Amino acid sequence: MRALGLDLGSVRIGVALSNSEGTVAVPYQVVTRSKDRNGDHRKIAALVAEAEAECVVVGMPYSLDGSMGPAARKAQAEIKLLRKLLTVSVETYDERFTTVTADRSLREMNLGAAERRKMVDSVAASIILQSWLDHRQSEISADVSSNEIKDLEA
Repeated sequence: MRALGLDLGSVRIGVALSNSEGTVAVPYQVVTRSKDRNGDHRKIAALVAEAEAECVVVGMPYSLDGSMGPAARKAQAEIKLLRKLLTVSVETYDERFTTVTADRSLREMNLGAAERRKMVDSVAASIILQSWLDHRQSEISADVSSNEIKDLEA
């Protein structure tokens, strides 16, 4: 399953893409926000179509304690709009610390501040998407193991 990952920022939207097997996420591009949110969403819809994505995973910026703060409520409202526009499912996934992790990774690559700014959003989106893919795979594996145990007991 090919999935598109989004890191919704106020200035940029980081976009990541998985491989067709749904096992590996990579940074894809950055959509610079315009003053037209509907236009931004149409760009995302075009990326979904271009990539032939079957699902969109959006990072949810929960507060450190796991609660819904202002950023999460704002993201939730935008996710509602995306769900109305897109013809594929739109999932959410906890994005706490992803931008920090992305920036740290880019620093370790000795990239300057300007280069990091260009890439950090799509790298953060790839971290969100990869985490979602890994979580999804672990749930599938757990379901398979549970069914195998039931078959052995029967």
